[in-house]
Amino acid sequence: MSINEERSANGIIRPGFDRRTLLKTLGVGAVGAAGIPLLAACTGGSAPGASASASTSLTFGSGSSDDVPKAAYKAVTDAFTAKTKDKVTTNVVPHNDFQNKISTYLQGSPDDAFTWFAGYRMQYYAGKGLLAPIDDVWGKIGANFSDGMKKASTGPDGKMYFVPNYNYPWGFFFRKSVWAEKGYAVPKTFDELKTLCAKMKSDGLVPIEFTDKDGWPAMGTFDYINMRLNGYQFHMDLTAHKESWDQKKVSDVFDTWKALLPYQNPAALGMTWQDGAINMGKKKSGMFLLGSFVTQQYTDKTILDDIDFFPFPEIAMEGQDAVEAPIDGLLLSKKGGNNQAARDFLAFMGSPEGQDAYAKVDPSNIATAKGADTSTFSPLTKKCAETIANAKSISQFFDRDALPAMANNVMIPALQGFIKDGTIDVKNLESQAKALYAAQ
Repeated sequence: MSINEERSANGIIRPGFDRRTLLKTLGVGAVGAAGIPLLAACTGGSAPGASASASTSLTFGSGSSDDVPKAAYKAVTDAFTAKTKDKVTTNVVPHNDFQNKISTYLQGSPDDAFTWFAGYRMQYYAGKGLLAPIDDVWGKIGANFSDGMKKASTGPDGKMYFVPNYNYPWGFFFRKSVWAEKGYAVPKTFDELKTLCAKMKSDGLVPIEFTDKDGWPAMGTFDYINMRLNGYQFHMDLTAHKESWDQKKVSDVFDTWKALLPYQNPAALGMTWQDGAINMGKKKSGMFLLGSFVTQQYTDKTILDDIDFFPFPEIAMEGQDAVEAPIDGLLLSKKGGNNQAARDFLAFMGSPEGQDAYAKVDPSNIATAKGADTSTFSPLTKKCAETIANAKSISQFFDRDALPAMANNVMIPALQGFIKDGTIDVKNLESQAKALYAAQ
């Protein structure tokens, strides 16, 4: 169990370290070594030039410190060791610390393999030469993945760097028993969503459980409204700064969002997503826009079986074709690239066998390898998997698709200010974006 985390009597995990908090160390060198300790888990990988074929052990750095994913990765390393006899020393670091100090970690004495994300977050560090390419690993596991997964695992130099483990859709989660009691129906359009929110509020519920103490959760709402209003390609071009922030399309996103502000939890800026999960578990809120990892917080099967999901409603463009479904998986550090056991470990993670070992412990996420066992999927997991499979476009999440400094330094304070008083300065967003992207 994570530090500062405890279970309540009703089987809901109380908040401790967040599952994923935005990277605060922006770019290589952004965090100086002076005064900021390296991750305690940095025991180092194989030294450069070491014989890759001689290794029978590896170190694995994991930011999956929450109870469920921590146990799931232990199941993976146990299964790998049982199969290969290679020893895995796992160094688990509190999730926030792992992400906040990733640049210092990779420049110091990193583990051979480590948990991270696909998309720009991976490509950025690959471009800085801090990761080991794994084209040989993909030569073994490539047939297990879709073209979309392969694209998300490719670095800016065209080489392969990432092995996907799972992904998970963002959408509206809710308790079926509450909806059945109140007679609520799943909204298909944004107007229907607003009507439902008004009804929930009159029924004494917080219509949309909303939490943004950590800054990143609000990005999911921005991403969906932007994709639903302006389309997937515009959203991706905006995160890449191929489109300007100072234009009507962006202003329209916030103007549309304003219609939901009266229905979102007014205490959002002081709440973590775990706090929101507790509220939904206690039937205080009507629905919660978050990733499917929200279900990790429910240890009471009665509550877990009562959770359902629907995709973000359509607004103007592309219906519900685009889905926010971030991909998590493994990378090799530059030093780890010299360790054959570490490469074998990544290949195992990219196999149905490896992903089944993980999913048996953490069923809240969707295995990415073809051939992974789906026979034990709950109805909710099947629905989440179908939503991803049927999507024409998949976004990673703003903090993974955009420049790290833009996500952390600009969007977090901008979105938190908007949540507080409903105002946004798109000219200022564009001014900061122009400077940050030009500096790359």
